[in-house]
Amino acid sequence: MLQNLTGWHFVIILFVVLLLFGAPKLPGLARSLGQSMKIFKSEIKSDKVDEPSSEATAPVDPSTKS
Repeated sequence: MLQNLTGWHFVIILFVVLLLFGAPKLPGLARSLGQSMKIFKSEIKSDKVDEPSSEATAPVDPSTKS
């Protein structure tokens, strides 16, 4: 999909982004995008860690045993 994009395509896309958001808003937009990616990566890393199930670690109430 991206094989057909040349340097001119990226220049045009950059120009359209500048028209839509304006130059003063771009640093804030890039900052929020970076923070979102950082949060996303940390969530992916925490999902890869094998955590014990809640049933195995739940305390057993002695009054409910039969």
